[in-house]
Amino acid sequence: MKFALADPADGYLIRAYDDQQILIGEQAFRRSLVLLSDRILPDWRPDHFDRLEPRDLDLLIGLEPDLVLLGTGSRQRFPDPSLYRGLIDAGIGLEAMTTAAACRTYNILAGEGRRVAAALLFG
Repeated sequence: MKFALADPADGYLIRAYDDQQILIGEQAFRRSLVLLSDRILPDWRPDHFDRLEPRDLDLLIGLEPDLVLLGTGSRQRFPDPSLYRGLIDAGIGLEAMTTAAACRTYNILAGEGRRVAAALLFG
């Protein structure tokens, strides 16, 4: 599914997504990643929702987003609050949704200049 044309002045935006890859600019990613408008953290440790650990989400605290969009794969799943307790304590919101929905939502919020992090899982 194609989403948007990239404009480097806007920072990183997702151009397309399917179950096999996420296209950011001209680069294809086929593993879990974290995306902010000013950086990409490829090869995020968890490769599936069931492998999420608190340390995976605690890593995002240092990036100082206002909101984390957790793309949970092909179906929406909700992590146990114990997994994102660190985000709560840091005053960072978390929204869980399918990875496709997280990609679309990320583009909208990043396009508005919001400080959002998309933590995107496949599967």
